[in-house]
Amino acid sequence: MNAAELDGVTIDAFGTLVTLVDPVPALTEALAERNVERDRDVVVHGFRTEVAHYAQHSAEGHDEAGLAQLQRECARIFLEAVGAELDAGEFAPVYAGAMQFELLPGVLAALDRLRSLGLELAVVANWDLSLHRLLEEVGVARYFHGIVHAAAKPAPDGLLKALGQLGVDARRSLHIGDDEVDEVAAAAAGMRFAPAPLADAVAALA
Repeated sequence: MNAAELDGVTIDAFGTLVTLVDPVPALTEALAERNVERDRDVVVHGFRTEVAHYAQHSAEGHDEAGLAQLQRECARIFLEAVGAELDAGEFAPVYAGAMQFELLPGVLAALDRLRSLGLELAVVANWDLSLHRLLEEVGVARYFHGIVHAAAKPAPDGLLKALGQLGVDARRSLHIGDDEVDEVAAAAAGMRFAPAPLADAVAALA
C-alpha cells in the first residue's frame, strides 16, 4: 500500500496499541487482603468470566455514570465467579485498578512514522470511557487527533465518526486492527484494512 494514497489512519486499541499486564497476581492479593484466599486457577476463571461479560457490555461505559455502573457490574461478575461474598461497590475500583496496560512492541516507532508521513491519526475501539485516560497513561494520546470509544465494531459508525473528526475521506483512509470485527467495520466504512501488529502494518506502507 502506498502512503501517498492515504490521508488518515485509524487504529484499534487492545491487541494493536496495547496489551494487558497479567492482573491475576494483583487480584489474588486484593482478595487475600479481604480474607478471601483463592488459588491462581480460580482467579483466572473469575477474570475470564468477567472479560466475557465486558466484551458484550463495554459500550455501556460510554460516560462517567455508565462507566461507574459497568465497573461495579464487572466486579460483581468476578466476585461471584470466584465465590467471594464481598461488596461489589467497594471492590469495583480495586478490580479496575488491577487492569494495567502497556504498549505493544514497536508501537511508538510506528506512530512516529505515520506522523512523519503527514497522516492524521485516530483510535477507534470497543472500549469504555477510560480509553482516553489510558492513552494518556501509556504516553501516546499526543499522536491522535481523534479518539472514539464505545465504537461498536463491527458496525462502521465509530470509524466514520473518527474520519469526521479527522476530516478525511474513507477512500483515503486505512484502519489497522487485530480482530475480525476491525476488518468487517473497515469494509463497511469503505476504508482499507491492514492487520496488526501495528509495526508490521506501518512497515508495509511504501
